[in-house]
Amino acid sequence: MAIGDVETVPADESVHYVDTGMYDSAEYGSVYLIDDDRPALVDSGIGTNYERILHLLETVGVAPDELSVIALTHVHLDHAGGAGFLAEACPNAAVYVHEIGAPHLVDPGRLWEGTKGAVGEQIVFYTEPEPVPEERIEPITDGAEIDLGDHTLRAHHAPGHAPHQVVFEMPESDAVFTGDAAGVYTPSVDRIHATSPPPQFDLDGALEDVEMLQDLDPETLLYAHFGPAPADGRLSAYAERLQSWVAEVRDADGDADDIEGIVERLWDPADAPEVWDERKARGEFAMNVRGVLASLDE
Repeated sequence: MAIGDVETVPADESVHYVDTGMYDSAEYGSVYLIDDDRPALVDSGIGTNYERILHLLETVGVAPDELSVIALTHVHLDHAGGAGFLAEACPNAAVYVHEIGAPHLVDPGRLWEGTKGAVGEQIVFYTEPEPVPEERIEPITDGAEIDLGDHTLRAHHAPGHAPHQVVFEMPESDAVFTGDAAGVYTPSVDRIHATSPPPQFDLDGALEDVEMLQDLDPETLLYAHFGPAPADGRLSAYAERLQSWVAEVRDADGDADDIEGIVERLWDPADAPEVWDERKARGEFAMNVRGVLASLDE
């Protein structure tokens, strides 16, 4: 699958996704479209190249004014950065987001400044977000359900990655849109990577989120990063990876003088999938180091 390609989720032929080419990398950013009575997007991408999401709509046969729902797992800009652009292009779509994150869509200024600090040099890949009109936003909390017709999106609060994160269970398909609660998955190498961005990463909370997903016991995980995959043992593997990753950074923190020293000590280019832009892969790695260090200092 290449950047811009649209594919169908094997577990449910009414669910489709596009590779948005996030960070100029294949297999990193996916946005999903549920083709139902009330068509719905899950997440909105980074804002950059949001036209690829409009291409997803066109490919599936959903006109922009037919889109009813934009459901955001959280307001980090790699998931919500395109919401304002898509809300403008799709005038009848309501934007569903956890109530904690809703104000950041109406006035994304603080979110934009915070993202600059969190992602560092990776900000070159981003586009400054457009605000979403307040009247277009539907704040949700744990347990909220979005009726699409034949499908339901049921929100489960998953605050370990960020306090405004939810995952969306879709019981009819025995699937869950994981946001960042199940890590980053690269299908070409069948590998799960830890995600621990600053400033709100919390290991214990992230592990509780994984346990919640395990209790839901879905057959299919619909990763925002990247694509669908059978659940199999991937949630258990991610819990183990999170714990080992935090331990690696903690141990390296005792042997290096600064963040760049820790990155140099731990970074191995061989661990970065070939489909990712190398600059993006190293930048992501450094960001995740900073997130762990911030959580250890609390």
